[in-house]
Amino acid sequence: MTVELVEVVRSGFRECVHSGSVVILGADGEPTLALGEVHVPIFPRSTNKPMQAITLLRNGFEPLDDAELAIATASHYGEPDHVALVERLLDRFGFDEKALECPPDLPQDERARTEAPESRRVYMNCSGKHAAMLATCAVNGWPTEGYLDQAHPLQQAVIATITDLTGEPETDLGIDGCGLPIIPVSLVNLARAFAAMATAAPGSPQRRVADAIRANPRVISGTNAPDLLTMQATPDLVCKIGADGVHAGALPDGTAFAYKIADGHDRARIPLTLAILHRMGIEWTTAHAELAAPPVLGGGTRVGVIRAIPGVI
Repeated sequence: MTVELVEVVRSGFRECVHSGSVVILGADGEPTLALGEVHVPIFPRSTNKPMQAITLLRNGFEPLDDAELAIATASHYGEPDHVALVERLLDRFGFDEKALECPPDLPQDERARTEAPESRRVYMNCSGKHAAMLATCAVNGWPTEGYLDQAHPLQQAVIATITDLTGEPETDLGIDGCGLPIIPVSLVNLARAFAAMATAAPGSPQRRVADAIRANPRVISGTNAPDLLTMQATPDLVCKIGADGVHAGALPDGTAFAYKIADGHDRARIPLTLAILHRMGIEWTTAHAELAAPPVLGGGTRVGVIRAIPGVI
């Protein structure tokens, strides 16, 4: 039930195609475009992180600044500024790296990975979220060991928040790559949750998270990351990728999108996101046009393009 969305064209031939499902919502919260399985729950993966951060604010976590709130939503690349923010957050609440229950990893950024002597928990792309979860446990007097467990008070609060923001009925949970519980959500309800963040009243937990992401796109991602490039080109946008081909975002007027690329391939992300933003009516710039059509190379020369399939979005 998926739809062909992105194609890779080399020397005039369609070499590969990426299928998936996508929904675009109007400002009234109703779909203006729905392709594929937009009402079937998926694992949102890291597009959950802004909603998890809203939970932390609702439960007493108070970041020092927007950058610290942004790192709590991040799928960061493990670059020095990311690691410094995670370590600052841990230190501020009296924790060290050993308290993190996310797995050790190497940085995703190529340069940072080369310079890393060994895998560390702070390098793991979800470490900012885990550090902020430990901080929230400390504020509330909740156990800091076993905070990954579905029955832990923190995770029960996360489930309640995501259910509230998405309107998704409770169902069986999965386990995300960092070990935390993950709640299945349909694409249409995921988009509605991002619209609610983008249009929330100033100072509310939802709006604080949206504003922190918009103000710190590098903190939530990294060098040349899809979210960084997309939000730099579209400053009013709040968006967040998730592993295996998920992306969601919204504009201040409440228009929003969410999609899932069926094969999870990263190269389909930016062309698809840019085609969606064009359909949503953003002012198109040279930066948008360049992102929308990354090159296919042959011998170091551009011989083709990765693009959203014309006429589909």
